[in-house]
Amino acid sequence: MAFRGPKVWLWRWRRNPLRRRADAVEAWVLLGAWLLTVLAGFLAGVAAFRSVEHELARERHEWRQVVARLTDRAPGTAASVRNPDAPRVWAQVRWRGPDGSPHTGQVRVRPGSAAGTPVTLWTDAHGRLVTRPATVSEARLRALLVGGLVGVTAASLPYAAGRFARVRLERRRLRRWDMEWARFGPLWGRKTG
Repeated sequence: MAFRGPKVWLWRWRRNPLRRRADAVEAWVLLGAWLLTVLAGFLAGVAAFRSVEHELARERHEWRQVVARLTDRAPGTAASVRNPDAPRVWAQVRWRGPDGSPHTGQVRVRPGSAAGTPVTLWTDAHGRLVTRPATVSEARLRALLVGGLVGVTAASLPYAAGRFARVRLERRRLRRWDMEWARFGPLWGRKTG
């Protein structure tokens, strides 16, 4: 195992007779890649967070609860109507939109529910059937998860580009070293005197 001395921070920027130009170029490339990684990840994550949170707040504001009525008897037995743990079944319901137009759709209800039974559901501004909107805490969590995922994904691009550039610079440096060694290596084998 080779001996490694103490780690010297920022050695590529310090004045040193052994520092090559390639070392300084690599240092600046790495610094730029890290700055772009952090900046791209942060900005993309914040933008996605705000966008998702805004969209979910809009849904909470526009979507409304509506009472619909079953058009036919729901499949299943009447005994299961009294059992709150019974699995729900799909049934046809009818409701009126905000403009008074009739709408129909399928929702889950208790098995055996009679025709005309009221069912509470959610509709959008056009009266179309939608799911329950996310609460404020659910929206915040969803926005955080999406923002984090988008931020990490956006940060991976400049990070990968920086790693690629570093590998290319390392290979170039090793090729130059091989060329210089090929030129001066044979001179070390001669005896002087």
